[in-house]
Amino acid sequence: MTLQTNARPRDVDTSLLRAWPLPMPSNDADKEDRGHVLVLGGSREMPGAVILAATAALRAGAGKLTIATGRSVAQLVALAIPESRVLGLAENDAGGFTVEAVAALDPLADKISAILIGPGMQDEAATARLVHALLPRLDGTDTNVLLDAEAMGAVLHPPVGNPPFRFNVPVLLTPHAGEMAHLTGIAKEEIGVAPDRHAVEAAQEWNAVVALKGARTVIAAPGGERWQHEGGNVGLATSGSGDVLAGIIAGLAARGAGLAQAAAWGVALHARAGERLAERFGRLGYLARELCDVIPALLEQAAGDSADAASRPSGTRRGIEG
Repeated sequence: MTLQTNARPRDVDTSLLRAWPLPMPSNDADKEDRGHVLVLGGSREMPGAVILAATAALRAGAGKLTIATGRSVAQLVALAIPESRVLGLAENDAGGFTVEAVAALDPLADKISAILIGPGMQDEAATARLVHALLPRLDGTDTNVLLDAEAMGAVLHPPVGNPPFRFNVPVLLTPHAGEMAHLTGIAKEEIGVAPDRHAVEAAQEWNAVVALKGARTVIAAPGGERWQHEGGNVGLATSGSGDVLAGIIAGLAARGAGLAQAAAWGVALHARAGERLAERFGRLGYLARELCDVIPALLEQAAGDSADAASRPSGTRRGIEG
């Protein structure tokens, strides 16, 4: 397939966002109508990552939240997010989850709108086995699948044989340049020189939407479509910021946005949240958890006239574009 990297990618700006409105629930919608997001992650050493991601998903408008995390930290997570149902999963000695976790998650497979796997997880190989065990159970459902952090290692640890690996149904991956280097074996510096090419190649090879994060973020879909976003500030380069971004995207996907749309809106909202906090605190020193608090207002601002946005086509729950 010829790589479509010559044409200029679409800018993720206010004009694009207003022309690409998010699905909006009606005024009489209940929490199920707003989407059910499952965040699978956390570990003994990093329980905060799943808390950040889950909080961001709710702030992005998801109506119902379930968190699946390690048994050792489940009570802590439940106390931190009383809005969520929390499932405690068996852990191995390295802090990863065992494949037996699939049985605990199986009853949710037909009920969730989006699943985010990865924030705060440990043991890449064990996480990859869990991802590959879960994906077949989600085939045929309307669940949008997002892989972040350790869960992206699924492309390095296929269930049978060696890479290259290709997803049966498109998922979303959210690597920064260092993670993309790990996943592809290409030097981080080389990825930084040509992010568009590497994002498009990975998207086509893996059958995934790839959001290659950076000061300029490139979003590539398997068909060669590309978007780009520049914005935010250096304050976003802080612990937990990526977990918040992943959670925002998951919340939007749970509401019914397609993978590329959720990624584009999520990247833009994340950057604008950083800009808003920089005005309040300065460019350095604001906290990742503070990003979550400004997301709802930024969503309405970006959407413009919400009533007009709600009257336009909103797309489908599963897929790339909408």
